[in-house]
Amino acid sequence: MTDPASTVALISRLWREHVRNFKWQIALIVVATLIMSGATALYPALIDWAFTMFAHKDPRILYQVPILVLIVTSVKGLSMYFQAVLTQDMVLRVIRRLQMAMFGHLTAASLSRVEREAPAQLAARFTTDATVIREAMTRAINAVADFATVIGLVVTMITIDWKLSLIAALVYPLAVIPVQKIGKRMRRASGGMQERMGQAAAVLNESFSQARIVRAYSLESHEKARAETTFTDLYAALIRMARVRSRLDPMLEVLAGVAVAGVIGLEGWRNATGGAGVGNFMGFISALLIAARPLRALGTMNAAIQEGLAGLARVFHVIDEPAAIADAAGAIPLPSGPGHVVFKNVAFSYPDGRPGLKNLSFNALPGTMLALVGASGAGKSTALALIPRLYDPSAGQIFIDGTNIVDATLASLRGAIAYVGQEALLFDDTIRANIRLGRPDATDEEVTAAAQAAACNFIADMPEGFATRVGVNGHRLSGGQRQRVAIARAILRNPRILLLDEATSALDTESEALVQAALTHLRQGRTTIVVAHRLSTVRDADQIVVMSDGQAVETGTHEALLAKDGAFARLVKAQALVA
Repeated sequence: MTDPASTVALISRLWREHVRNFKWQIALIVVATLIMSGATALYPALIDWAFTMFAHKDPRILYQVPILVLIVTSVKGLSMYFQAVLTQDMVLRVIRRLQMAMFGHLTAASLSRVEREAPAQLAARFTTDATVIREAMTRAINAVADFATVIGLVVTMITIDWKLSLIAALVYPLAVIPVQKIGKRMRRASGGMQERMGQAAAVLNESFSQARIVRAYSLESHEKARAETTFTDLYAALIRMARVRSRLDPMLEVLAGVAVAGVIGLEGWRNATGGAGVGNFMGFISALLIAARPLRALGTMNAAIQEGLAGLARVFHVIDEPAAIADAAGAIPLPSGPGHVVFKNVAFSYPDGRPGLKNLSFNALPGTMLALVGASGAGKSTALALIPRLYDPSAGQIFIDGTNIVDATLASLRGAIAYVGQEALLFDDTIRANIRLGRPDATDEEVTAAAQAAACNFIADMPEGFATRVGVNGHRLSGGQRQRVAIARAILRNPRILLLDEATSALDTESEALVQAALTHLRQGRTTIVVAHRLSTVRDADQIVVMSDGQAVETGTHEALLAKDGAFARLVKAQALVA
């Protein structure tokens, strides 16, 4: 993380891909910066001139100096304003580009990639990392102003008294080595701090989202202990950064004191021996004191930039991850067809090596209903997830209407499919907006028709009808209401293939009856593949595939499988005993 080559590469890439798009804005920032720095450098000269007039009792001290001070401060104030606004605008635009690039990659990434990290940890990359990058970029741009200010003040100091300038020239370079070392430590510490921030956010998100379980099982003490451990780790990371960062300002303050003390000592000796006058001395000291702030800012800048580079490296790491699921070279739109789905010797293993499917084959004929049944962990939901390419098979092939799905574009493949899962998670938007996600260009009339077909009669009783917001994950609606909204979304999509994953298993009897009626309407005229836990819901299936350990062990109709008295019959008997 501290390799200079990596630093150059990161900065070069940031410039090439994002910052150079704002060349005109950068030019304006530079102009405002130079004006601001030039005005700052004039202060000591004005002070030197004013004390010279005092010494000679020049009457111009009454009007010329005040007017010039007002002009210089006004110019500096205006330039400071425009420089700050232009800088923040450009930096925030760059941050937005980075956030969108990262978000775009993650939304297109495979499900396994997104599931690898807790949602709160992923969110931290968009907030915490973005904050340190923004701070680093702002400090880097302001460093240009600080550097220009220091150069202007150095010119002023040399003009006033070049001999006194030698003292500052000897003292301040001593800070370079410790500043670099502290910056490298800050970059390492920043990486640990960002990880701890993400972990803390994940723990908080998990604890609050599981509030019912925490209270129902009296887990308050357990959660407090877990939070204390998390916050202690975060404290350790933050205090480590604070200790490293806090070394800079005192060191630079001492160096400034050494420089000022040396100047005062030399000037005192020269005055005792008949040297320079008070005016020269006051102008020089003013320049030296004014230079202390930008010099200190330049000294601490490296630490902030190293923190930002650590965050930038993490952001680019996400953006650069190869997409596990992507359009193949030469991918074509999925040809039109009736929705014929074929699994041919399909196998799948999860990224951690766990087997999911083994040599799975089945044939879902157009317009029919095929049910995948079996015990938990048999691979039913995994098989369903392979059809829209949420994952890709490790071996074997999946065909839709004669086309291997890996040869079709993802957009056309997923456009032909609608999915309704056990948990109908909705977005924190209106009911209308959630249904319209099935087909964003649908009219209000089409959305209403889809809702009616999905038996969403409850919408009429809502305070704002279709404009009612459903809350985070749809928590303002009941489970049955959420499920019917999800079905309306699928109806609006009008897919050729419908995927149902335990779509009614979490509902009460009344809600299940309503949802089943909506599903019956939805299944008409399209191929339906159902993952079912309640075997009573698949009586009408045209074909049932019984799965165990990731493979098909039986295939047939409900009656035929019962008559066979095999694995399916045992599952039915087991459920009857439980019931």
